[in-house]
Amino acid sequence: MTIKVGDKMPKGTLGIMTEAGPGAISTDELFAKKKVVLVSVPGAFTPTCSAKHLPGFVQHADDFFAKGVDTVACMAVNDVFVMRAWGKDQGVGDKVKMLADGNGEYAKALGLQMDGSAFGMGMRGQRFAIIVDDGKAVHVAIEPPGKFEVSSAERVLAKLK
Repeated sequence: MTIKVGDKMPKGTLGIMTEAGPGAISTDELFAKKKVVLVSVPGAFTPTCSAKHLPGFVQHADDFFAKGVDTVACMAVNDVFVMRAWGKDQGVGDKVKMLADGNGEYAKALGLQMDGSAFGMGMRGQRFAIIVDDGKAVHVAIEPPGKFEVSSAERVLAKLK
């Protein structure tokens, strides 16, 4: 079942790179008592993701924080090493938390996995953005295949009160 507005975010664990190396963050730690914008892209270093999607959230991070967002996070079905390298390449610094969904388990738990096998990418996460308030999805923007419209930083920012 696909996540929808009003649903509690599923429990899970995502990979993060720490000062000590690869680590993990639970969704409880990520979402509990916080307002979070969770963005998902089909893959790090892919064209639309690198040219438009992630850069918009980096550029507007301060605008999100000014509207009460505690964390802006970007998730992809990639490993923590790739997510760290992509974050460095994109200059995310402390603005966006880079999350690895290495096996696509969290994308699957959200009902938002996609089969990119036709493009040599295997199972991936769909392009989406979810505003989460204390563990509950309050806005869900899922892109149709090949599109980049409803999950842009500007569109998500406009949904914040």
